[in-house]
Amino acid sequence: MESILQDVRYALRQLRKSPGFALIAVLTLSLGVGAATAIFSVVDAVIVRPLPFQHSERIYVPRTLSRQGYQQPFSWPSFKDFRAQNHSFAAFSGVSTHSVNLETPSGPVALRWVQGSDNFFDVFGIAPVLGRTYRHGEDEPGKNDVAVLGYDVWQTSFGGDPNVIGRTLELDGHPYVCIGVMPAGFRYPLSAHQAIYTPLHPDPAMVDRRGSHWLQTVALLKPGVSREQAIADTNLVLSGIGQAYPDTDAGRKGQLIRLADSVAGNTRGALWTLCAAVAAILLIGCVNVAGLLLARGVKREREVALRAAVGADRARLVRQGLTESLILAAFGAAGGVLLSWLLLAALRTFLIHAMQRGADVHLDLPVLAAAVAISATTSIAASLYPSLRLSGVAPSLALRSSGSTAGTSRGQHRLRSVFIVSQVALSMVLLVVAGVLLKEVAGYRNTDLGFDTAHVLTAEINLSPGRYLNRNVWADFYDPMLERVKHLPGVRAAGVINLVPVQDWGWNSEIHVTGQPPAPGNEVTLAEQRFVSPGYFDVVGSRLIQGRMLSPGLDHSTDKSAKMIVNDAFAKRFMPAGMNPAGQHIDDSDKADEKTQIVGEVTGVRQDLMQPAMPEMDQLYTQVPAEFSALMMHTSLMVRTAGDPKAVIPALREVFHEVDPTLPFRAPETMGEVVADQLVMQRMESWLFGIFAGLALLLAVVGLYGLISHEVEMGTRNIGIRMALGSTRSGVFALILRRVAVLLAVGIVCGMGLTMAAQKLIASVAVIHFAQQAGLLALLVLTLGAAGLLAAVLPMQRAASVEPMEALRTE
Repeated sequence: MESILQDVRYALRQLRKSPGFALIAVLTLSLGVGAATAIFSVVDAVIVRPLPFQHSERIYVPRTLSRQGYQQPFSWPSFKDFRAQNHSFAAFSGVSTHSVNLETPSGPVALRWVQGSDNFFDVFGIAPVLGRTYRHGEDEPGKNDVAVLGYDVWQTSFGGDPNVIGRTLELDGHPYVCIGVMPAGFRYPLSAHQAIYTPLHPDPAMVDRRGSHWLQTVALLKPGVSREQAIADTNLVLSGIGQAYPDTDAGRKGQLIRLADSVAGNTRGALWTLCAAVAAILLIGCVNVAGLLLARGVKREREVALRAAVGADRARLVRQGLTESLILAAFGAAGGVLLSWLLLAALRTFLIHAMQRGADVHLDLPVLAAAVAISATTSIAASLYPSLRLSGVAPSLALRSSGSTAGTSRGQHRLRSVFIVSQVALSMVLLVVAGVLLKEVAGYRNTDLGFDTAHVLTAEINLSPGRYLNRNVWADFYDPMLERVKHLPGVRAAGVINLVPVQDWGWNSEIHVTGQPPAPGNEVTLAEQRFVSPGYFDVVGSRLIQGRMLSPGLDHSTDKSAKMIVNDAFAKRFMPAGMNPAGQHIDDSDKADEKTQIVGEVTGVRQDLMQPAMPEMDQLYTQVPAEFSALMMHTSLMVRTAGDPKAVIPALREVFHEVDPTLPFRAPETMGEVVADQLVMQRMESWLFGIFAGLALLLAVVGLYGLISHEVEMGTRNIGIRMALGSTRSGVFALILRRVAVLLAVGIVCGMGLTMAAQKLIASVAVIHFAQQAGLLALLVLTLGAAGLLAAVLPMQRAASVEPMEALRTE
């Protein structure tokens, strides 16, 4: 024990004597360990950690595939048929999520409303902490006036009151009786914080509509039933339903997605790619520390030889080297934990928006233990070779060697060269990915959306249906609200739409224009549908191409035939070239005088940021059929302003409160923020890869600087001899420059080769097209090359300034 303490004290003294070495080594370890710990925390929470449900490995998300091959949820009738006929699932539940307003003494609160069939909680096997969950048949009409609170809602809105069971709650203006409270770990969907659960009872308009696919499902496989058996059973049942209802269900197939895979979604590949990136950072750090320890070891050859000469055995010498590395590891782990905490704090907003389990990401004991283990392993691995090499040097040889010749062997030259080439290669990979990703995200943010997003504000509106029973919601809320908003200072236009452009896909349906030949059976004939107020087109600046715009004065709620306008993508997709859409009809009714009529064509806006505008049909809210009146409860206000759109937010709050005091006010977003929200995963990836590429470049520059400095220091005598024999300062400078340039070139070529080899892994984050992106890649190569050469300038100048006589007198 005493000898170990001696090693520790000696190691601390040695590190104090070399503060520059200690600082660089600790920072290098901290950067690598911190980045790795942060990303491991994310992967652990999102992918590795089991879902907080019983039998989570048996929980699946069933979906159907249409005859054309696109994914769709169930319709209500097909859900009921499937649940009754399948033999594979112990529980098969329908789920629908919305926003709901809870009345509280302090005012209305917006909650996530999760409606499920009566066996919803059976899927997850989680018992409530208070009360009960649903009973069989409690989702039938007239029996669905009960509610189960999520733990967060119980705590924030009811103060954790244990007497909440039996209390009547006001949800969207309707009374519900609280029957239970779920435990803290339960959430479904996993992104549903502040959630309240009620039995599912579909809108009467949807009960018999087999063509309306809106119902998400979640199911628990029976014990012993494999996924393959369940898929076969699912397809058999869907085939039978398709034979019974060929017009709407023929040709459908089943798809079973593990809930864990559904939760991770498209983030899984990106997270593993980020893991590979931090592994590269950690490897660069390990190589850097190894290079530092190797260079330090060369300088200490005589010291180690003296210790060996006075009796220290090889094991003691190796242990001393490992002790120093473990002390570095301890400091590196501490710095890494701090850095990872800061990185996760900075990423928190990204994580919550981009991943269902993003809010669950935090540093915990296993992650901290992993950080310490990574730091220790890195340091030990980096110091093991120098320690073994030094301890194996014969004392007589080391004592005879002059300081000027130590560390100049070909083997050591090659090893240091391999270190630099490795660092440059890995840095090149990270730079390429970061550069391509940043350019891609910038391209998306600069995409032409079909309208000018500057000075546009959006505000979500979620009315309480119970407050508008037997009332005209348009006359009682929307008309007075829009009239007030239009007259606010700085407002140029205001309108309402059920789904904000770019924010989400909306309702879609298979359509056919009257008189046109039928589409082939395998061809997708979907068109997006939006409900709007006339002012919406003024906000987005849609330009009329043919026909006329929608008008409340011409398009009345009493018209037998509803009116709509279509976008240019609709006309191009469903009509022959040159045909005027105005005056055409859609085959959405068996009666000719009730078919929806197209009155105009306008320029389109994008519904999805990642692809061009899809065919779209727009209809006035005032013509929404009575059975779909629930659509008017959940809308978005869009406002175009003359100046900063956020300046009108306080006035909007007052307007909403004046017109409906029970309406919760949700913080509005600018269209720029809406676009940013759609790119949240890409922005996080680009941000992280940008940081990692910067770290890799910094570490590579530090490594290159250390290599050249070390070689200049070790080769001072050789440089002096060259200059004494006639070499000029510029010749010495050029000699070292050529060596640096060769190392950089080899590293860059190897990096490009690694990038090509890892294209499949990288594709989950960014697709690299070497031919099309040649200009960008050339710029990145030049950036890395210039950084490497700049790092070597100072040591090269020092080498060129060596005085021959001084160098020859150096021992």
